[in-house]
Amino acid sequence: MHVAMYYSNQDVRLEEMPVPQIGPGEVLMRVEASGICGTDLLEWYRRHKAPLVLGHEVAGVIVAVGKGAKHYKVGDRICAAHHVPCNTCHYCLSGHHTVCDTLRQTNFDPGGFAEYVRLPRINVDQGIFPLPDEVSFEEATFVEPLACVLRGQRLARLQPGQIVLVIGSGVAGLFHIQLARTSGAGYIIATDIVDYRLGAARKFGADIAIQAREYTPAYLRGVADGRLADLVVICSGATSAIAQALESVERGGTVLFFAPTELGVSIPISVNDLFWRNEITLTSSYGGSPADYAAALELIQAGKIRVREMITHRLGLAETGLGFQLVAQAQDSLKVIIEPQR
Repeated sequence: MHVAMYYSNQDVRLEEMPVPQIGPGEVLMRVEASGICGTDLLEWYRRHKAPLVLGHEVAGVIVAVGKGAKHYKVGDRICAAHHVPCNTCHYCLSGHHTVCDTLRQTNFDPGGFAEYVRLPRINVDQGIFPLPDEVSFEEATFVEPLACVLRGQRLARLQPGQIVLVIGSGVAGLFHIQLARTSGAGYIIATDIVDYRLGAARKFGADIAIQAREYTPAYLRGVADGRLADLVVICSGATSAIAQALESVERGGTVLFFAPTELGVSIPISVNDLFWRNEITLTSSYGGSPADYAAALELIQAGKIRVREMITHRLGLAETGLGFQLVAQAQDSLKVIIEPQR
């Protein structure tokens, strides 16, 4: 089969490798659509593992079923989770499924930028989600990133009527905007450095979208009746975004660190200004649990979160390198979908 083999962000090659052989309890999925995630481009996180096949936002059709995989059959349309929890450890039982050791060790074979993917037994047990007829394969690739956003906003305890500031209006930022609007946010402000994405932020529900270079906390007070944001969501890895977030959170508010930074970034924090008198909460989120995946799929099926309009490029497997460049340049692209069967 053909795969897109990652060596670096500038070096993604079309190569061949054997179709994975499945064992008991496993299934083989023909990949119909696979989204490129911004985290696929984190070279400090990926490059030392290269060469490897990336891609974790996947949807496709089951073409082979191993003995014991009783709930699935050839021809089933599915999306799948690449990381799945054990559901029995301390972390899972306390609601922190995405820091489970098992979740951090599980994955597809190989990644989703391939014609076929083997889903191990635990992924079959915990991480397959049948697709309703009205949800297309390309729409289903959004289940994983939306699940991550659902988890983030739940941990941040977004409440109806709150003022929300979303810093960074890429795909994750646009999901945060849509979900905050669906959850009853009172006022949503979005920032970015790319005008195309600011237009998308307005389209998907932001009351105001402003250039990050022009944004100030004083501007926020001016449009929000003198208040700062009850919830600030950082969807950019830039250290300037973190500084803006910490200056923009209202007393009693929350800052959600959603995007990773470059390796080794640390930030100075004034304990007195942020915590002692102002009761600011700093929190983070990573990934999504199986329940988050199921909830994300329901939102997409119901049309409550618009995903198809976020797709700007559809490419074949041989064009995966081009897709990486489109995502890295972050100009007139939002979601880039790879279609391995194209």
